[in-house]
Amino acid sequence: MLTQEAEPRFSRAHKVLGLTAIATMLVSLDTSIVVVAERTIAEDLGNPNWMPWVFSGYSIAYAAGLLTAGRFADVNGRKRSFMRGLALFSIGSVLCGLAPTTHLLVLARLIQAIGGAQLTPASIALVLPEFPAEKRTVAIGVWGAVGGLAAAAGPSLGGILLDWLNWRWLFFINVPFCIFTLLIGRTLLHESKDPNATKDVDLIGTAFGFPGVALVTLAITQSTEWGYFDNRTIGSFLIGLALLALFVQRCRTVTNPLLDLKLFKLPFVVAANISGLFFSIGFLGMWLLNTQWIQVIWGYSPARSGLATAPGPIMAALFAAPMGRLAVRWGHAKVLMVGSVLMSVGTFMLTVTMTPTPDYVRDYLPLMIITGIGVGCSMSTLSSAANAFLPPAKFAMGSALNTTARQVGSALGAALAASLATPAIKNAIQALTTKQPITEAMVSSYDNAWYLMSGIYLFAGLIMLTLFRKPTDEQMAAANDVTFVD
Repeated sequence: MLTQEAEPRFSRAHKVLGLTAIATMLVSLDTSIVVVAERTIAEDLGNPNWMPWVFSGYSIAYAAGLLTAGRFADVNGRKRSFMRGLALFSIGSVLCGLAPTTHLLVLARLIQAIGGAQLTPASIALVLPEFPAEKRTVAIGVWGAVGGLAAAAGPSLGGILLDWLNWRWLFFINVPFCIFTLLIGRTLLHESKDPNATKDVDLIGTAFGFPGVALVTLAITQSTEWGYFDNRTIGSFLIGLALLALFVQRCRTVTNPLLDLKLFKLPFVVAANISGLFFSIGFLGMWLLNTQWIQVIWGYSPARSGLATAPGPIMAALFAAPMGRLAVRWGHAKVLMVGSVLMSVGTFMLTVTMTPTPDYVRDYLPLMIITGIGVGCSMSTLSSAANAFLPPAKFAMGSALNTTARQVGSALGAALAASLATPAIKNAIQALTTKQPITEAMVSSYDNAWYLMSGIYLFAGLIMLTLFRKPTDEQMAAANDVTFVD
């Protein structure tokens, strides 16, 4: 075993951060990049009824696989899990690009998602040992921001690739990045794991946890299409909750649980995960609402709408690292509260400025800048608050828990946005079909959706401000007790 020596490895730590961020970027990008191509793919492959599963199938499988993958990484080695997950994600990407039918495309997306679920918790677990605990906030902030920004930028890149090439390049674009990361990762990355874990992962817990998360996410994702009170929605949700209850009970009694419930005794873990869930509801909800508005009501093409929204991700990227440093000085809760206020104000003001008559510079651009700065304050701070001070044996497990909470939140945000905006979208499409002007009354339901997302942001900030507590000296010492495996 090699004990961590922070200074000699500090320069290589940034290389590890950059390399793992590439993989995280690809996984996050593929959660959203296909949204703009749904109609094009359906026209090419047929079976349009299966097209929603190209998006939701990926999200469901990704969310369901995270907790299991996190424990596997801690037990069997984070580098090994990262490399295997990345290889599987790369294979899935190739199969997506070559898919001759919609059914095979959905299957390939599931392979992609399982690979993504395997590499994501392992990637942050590889970054954490490279930095001393007091420097992890900035590092994780960058790592988390890259993933969030990639998801936000997905439609922009997807629209450009769709206009310039064709939909298959939405998936082929991953391959060179995967190959580069695999080649460099073989020599750059150090192996680490939970030194106290046995080789046996709790398969019974997996049998409860994996389908439990999958069914709850399925119910949320399909609630708009099936209906909130449809038997399929209610049945999936209740069975999923029952399985998750059995999963929690199993984790309480087994020696080496899939999820160590002692993590919930750490205030920073509880605060960051609850706040992260609500933040993800607002973030994905707002992003989908804005994208639908400028494409359907303003008539922007996918590529143009992506470029119109780009200032938001750009501002978030510029502010992510500085906000991480500020979180060390001010405290994570205060920085997140600033971000929540900015996003809440920016989203609320959309109800005031946005009209059916396009005026991008006056009505939309300033609010993209405000909300982008808010994302820069929030995204990085949430990731670092949840992961920076974890005990080393639980690096991947803790990351998996945080990512699962945020994926479930994203599914909720997408479902809420779709259900609340549907009346406005239908009215706008009907008006366009009949060549009638779109009036503000036709799209008034959009205001209710933006009001809700604005309130959710504030709630996420208040949760963090109320529940977050700095780690104790003992917890900081334990977080720095890192070992590598030769």
